[in-house]
Amino acid sequence: MFYLRYFVRYLRNEVFVLPSRSLALAFAVVLAVLPLLTQDAYVLRLVILTALFSLYAASWDLLAGYAGQISLGHALFFGTGAYTTALLSAHLRLPPYVTVPVGAVGATLAGLLVGVPCLRLRRHYLALATLAFPLMLIGLVFMFPGFSGGEGGIWRISRLASSRVQEYYLIVGIAGVLVVSLWKVGSSRLGLIFHAIREDEVAVRASGIDTVRYKLLAFALSGLAAGTAGALYAHFTRIAGPSNLDLFMSFQPIIWTIFGGAATIYGPVAGAFVLYPVLDLLQTVVPKYRMLLFALLILLILRFMPQGVAIWVREAIERACPSCRVRSAAWRKRCRACGAELQP
Repeated sequence: MFYLRYFVRYLRNEVFVLPSRSLALAFAVVLAVLPLLTQDAYVLRLVILTALFSLYAASWDLLAGYAGQISLGHALFFGTGAYTTALLSAHLRLPPYVTVPVGAVGATLAGLLVGVPCLRLRRHYLALATLAFPLMLIGLVFMFPGFSGGEGGIWRISRLASSRVQEYYLIVGIAGVLVVSLWKVGSSRLGLIFHAIREDEVAVRASGIDTVRYKLLAFALSGLAAGTAGALYAHFTRIAGPSNLDLFMSFQPIIWTIFGGAATIYGPVAGAFVLYPVLDLLQTVVPKYRMLLFALLILLILRFMPQGVAIWVREAIERACPSCRVRSAAWRKRCRACGAELQP
């Protein structure tokens, strides 16, 4: 009973006071009850893939949006997680509860390996350097086709669960926990240091903070989240192939993040949950013109909502207090924290 009262009090004092948090809670509830409303295989598959890609996009946002380490080769982490899991499952017949964590650890190590040689690079030089790593991994895949599957990929991968509903709750649950964890990191002191490194690394180093350690940590955390998404993706689709490492896979999280709103974590999630279903719908309705319409949609959003859809919606329903900077609902006359009058 105590925990129930605490939960109700938390919802009343922390969640329902802001429309954006109420929307996030409603979204989580919809995801939780969706299999109870429909068990259509197409719908569940679409939501599962979107949840995985939202985690993948959030991992890029932590690295690039928060820490300012722009990566054009983020598919390296996704593909490392997918291939590590696939190799362990296909060759050693290990269960998913072993292969998925190992795949995530492998992607974390890949993040560290990429971070070390790129520590002295900035801006476009860093972006071009990260672009080379997934291409090198694709070359290794093609060099050993008997082991890695070559162009055809690895197919003999075990399923995560015996039914689609079980897979849904497992994947969406893990993706949700990791996204919230990334958001908590971004809202913590560590996220503040990442922000500072992005804005002025020289000033941060002059203040006595070891920027090398924090940039490596950003690469490792981003690799961990992206590798987990790749490992779950391999088990769900039951294949790991070169498409997990190609340029399109690297550019997708960038598109979703910019569309939803960078340096927010929830922005990439919103971007993935809008763009991926739209692209899938266009593939069904107008397959010949899907990429053209998809590009036009992105251009329109960037033209009229340059900060991203999620930030635009938040600014429309909430306002920041000019005195204490605490956010309140847009329809309130006074700040919920200090009582100062809110500007219309």
